Amino acid sequence: MRKYLLLTIILVSGFCFSQNLKKEILQITKGKNATVAVSVLDFENNKSVHIKGNAKLPMLSVFKFHIALAVLNEVDRGKIDLDQKIFIKKSDLLENTWSPIRERFPEGNIEMTLGEPIKYTVAESDNNGCDILLRLIGGTETVQKFINSKGIRNFTIKVNEEQMHKGFEFMYLNLTTTNSANQLLQDFFNKKIVSKTSTDFLMTTLLETSTGRNKIVAQLPENIPVAHKTGSFGKDDKGLTIAEIDIGIVTLPDGRHYAISIFVSDSMESEATNTKMIADISKIVFDYFSKKYF
Repeated sequence: MRKYLLLTIILVSGFCFSQNLKKEILQITKGKNATVAVSVLDFENNKSVHIKGNAKLPMLSVFKFHIALAVLNEVDRGKIDLDQKIFIKKSDLLENTWSPIRERFPEGNIEMTLGEPIKYTVAESDNNGCDILLRLIGGTETVQKFINSKGIRNFTIKVNEEQMHKGFEFMYLNLTTTNSANQLLQDFFNKKIVSKTSTDFLMTTLLETSTGRNKIVAQLPENIPVAHKTGSFGKDDKGLTIAEIDIGIVTLPDGRHYAISIFVSDSMESEATNTKMIADISKIVFDYFSKKYF
């Protein structure tokens, strides 16, 4: 009898947690002219909470996480090596796109080890680095097939950064759900996507992410490790923001982990409002985990 009573208490407690967290998140997004999708996944207990978690939304630069995994799979297969030299021509460094590589080496015609453009692409969200990696492994189709082969569904990767920059309509071709993003983060963390060596390399790179300091990490304590990948694009001529995004793995002081994916899409709100929604939601989730509601 006590066993069933305890189980009932646990189930009721979990249900109350989900409902209370959802209410607080919805209070943050209330009245905002935007689509906001949120998914939270507790790695240790495999419990999840989501709001619009199955909505397919533009993923923008978040697809660079998927691309990095596909590149590292080729490393694991022995097709390429992190230490091999990659020659980057000036023509590879397109103008009018975000590219720390181009800013640092404007004339191009340089050599980097493969590991370097991966770090630029993930930690600094370099668009040119992204397309260099895609060309190396055979394009977006290679990424789609590989991630699908690992059991990840409900995402689509069709175009590279160069194509996305040719028109707003192309930014709606690479899509994912927040639930799919969290599943990929969990499987990556559990070393089900690439080898331990490749997982460790990419985890370190994600922890070094310098973009999106105003998103999921903004209100968290500085000593909390957050391995994350951001996505962002400014407004179109009608004032529409296609998306402000952040996905990541948060490590708590007691060693527990959770994935959090937040997409603010098709927003008519200001950049400050969009990013603050992400930061506020992230803080509420962190507080719930810190109080061990999960």
